[in-house]
Amino acid sequence: MSPLRVALVGVSHWHTGFYLEPLLAMGPSVRICGISDPDPQVQAAMGKRLGCPAWGDYRQLCNQTQPDFVIALGRHCEMAETAHFLIDEGLPFAMEKPCGINSAQVAEIAARAREKSVFAAVALVMRHGPLVQQVQAMLAEQDVSCASFRFIAGSAQRYMDNGCAWMLDPKQSGGGCTLNLGAHFFDLAQQILGPEGRVVSATMSNAAWHYPVEDYSAVTLASGPRTVLIETGYLYPAPTNHFDMHYAVRAPDRYLTAWGPMDFEIRGYDGSVQRYDQSTTNVPHYADFTNDVLQRLRKGQQPLAGLDDMYKSMRLIEQAYQMAGPLRIHA
Repeated sequence: MSPLRVALVGVSHWHTGFYLEPLLAMGPSVRICGISDPDPQVQAAMGKRLGCPAWGDYRQLCNQTQPDFVIALGRHCEMAETAHFLIDEGLPFAMEKPCGINSAQVAEIAARAREKSVFAAVALVMRHGPLVQQVQAMLAEQDVSCASFRFIAGSAQRYMDNGCAWMLDPKQSGGGCTLNLGAHFFDLAQQILGPEGRVVSATMSNAAWHYPVEDYSAVTLASGPRTVLIETGYLYPAPTNHFDMHYAVRAPDRYLTAWGPMDFEIRGYDGSVQRYDQSTTNVPHYADFTNDVLQRLRKGQQPLAGLDDMYKSMRLIEQAYQMAGPLRIHA
């Protein structure tokens, strides 16, 4: 069987390594045929590292290499345009969230992908993790009455250190921690609340670092009597992949709690306790996501999460920004 030829777009994104590691681990079944990035230094360094051609323009990359699959990263403000090109070219792809800077952009590319029947996966990678799978199992049996997700990551400086200062410019990123960190939890919230879910309160601030994007956010969503609280921030004084986190999900007969990146339990109201030494964060599941999308592509299956799913979350995220209004503290 010929190797699957994979191209990567926008490789200066700080998540690039999360995709490269599993791709390189696949051995001869996958070949990275080319990369692109507008930064000439990143182009040269990554091309040399991977031993593949490098371009500044992703269109040239795709036209010259004719890849079997594309992993699209890059700045959020460029994602919708990239998706339009890939869809119109009929190239199957996986895209980093949020796939655009507003819900209208994501809705448009989702509709286009459906029209063209193009495989378009979105890296809502926590769907591949045991915690989300446990919540989905709960939902298959009963309603979840309330849930809360606190996910506080490292300071905003990490984007400066990783050459991604654009993340702190709302015109290029679309927003701060609500959009960037919260996307995974808004995805879970819309699964818990269903299509009637809506934002009922939102508070955001940039008081910690004074960048134009929020570094703290607390959003409450509801559908009937069910509620979900999502709290995110760029505040924690620790390296990348360390978090101040706590999740809680309540169903009529059980209560799920997570305290750390490899620790959650489910307590039953009958007194039972099940403890899991399994991942509760996003980072470990990029490898699961990368392997899964390529398997689904080869089998002709739909992705686990696609552009329509991203749109559902983006609609709620946009409601949160509208309800919160302008940031209270500015640089």
